[in-house]
Amino acid sequence: MTFSIAAYDPDEQAWGVAVASKFLAAGAVVTWARAGAGAVATQAYARMSYGPNGLAMLADGKSAQETLERLLEGDPGQASRQVGIVDREGGTAAHTGSECFAWAGHRSGVGFTCQGNILTGLETLDAMAEAYMTASGELANRLLAALRAGDLAGGDRRGKQSAGLLVVRQDGGYGGDNDRYLDLRVDDDPEPIVKLRSLVAMHHLYFGQPRPEDRIPITESIARELQVLMQSQGYLKSDITGQWDETSIRAFRALVGSENLEERWREDDPNAIDRVALEYLRDKFSSK
Repeated sequence: MTFSIAAYDPDEQAWGVAVASKFLAAGAVVTWARAGAGAVATQAYARMSYGPNGLAMLADGKSAQETLERLLEGDPGQASRQVGIVDREGGTAAHTGSECFAWAGHRSGVGFTCQGNILTGLETLDAMAEAYMTASGELANRLLAALRAGDLAGGDRRGKQSAGLLVVRQDGGYGGDNDRYLDLRVDDDPEPIVKLRSLVAMHHLYFGQPRPEDRIPITESIARELQVLMQSQGYLKSDITGQWDETSIRAFRALVGSENLEERWREDDPNAIDRVALEYLRDKFSSK
């Protein structure tokens, strides 16, 4: 009742799964990934144990095909299952059981596999594969592009309800001590992929790696602009001077924390500001 894509990016050393379905909280069921091991999408009459068990096999060094064979051989309900797997090297394997509801099938390419059931037809998977291979940007963006293309091509013929996107990479999670770089879900929405796209944009704002070329010095004019903003929001109690002093820096630190922009603020370089953060603040508070 779902269409999904599992993929590996060797440059990012990242693995991910994206899914959409006319099914409540599909992302909680379908998407599984572990850095250094691989990714698993389990769906149709999904056997959720395919996720953790498959990842354990992949982490032990088994290929995607070996992992798939081991999962299926121990499953009496395999004819109703659908699963796509990508291993640590980008090898792929997929299974569409003979009892999956039509239209059902899968399509694999270099480093990715698309699979779906109860679809309008093969065109959904073709569109997903083409979009993934031609999209630019990081793995999360390309997975999202594939999901969007599949939706526009027909998607789940019953309608829309949920979508999810999971991307992992070593030490890629918040705080750097876990692999969950991005884990977003839209569990129930009339346009779940549209909503998911907005969540991904927010994730890139709050948790994206700031680029060195986006660091700009806080000049007198920018300092004055930020002081006006902070004063209007109650963070700054002193006068507007255009001088980026310790009082201003303390007030800005409080604003950054309140807006969850701490990943874009450098304590060791308080006299510069990330361009993306500045544009966000301008946009959010310009009319307030």
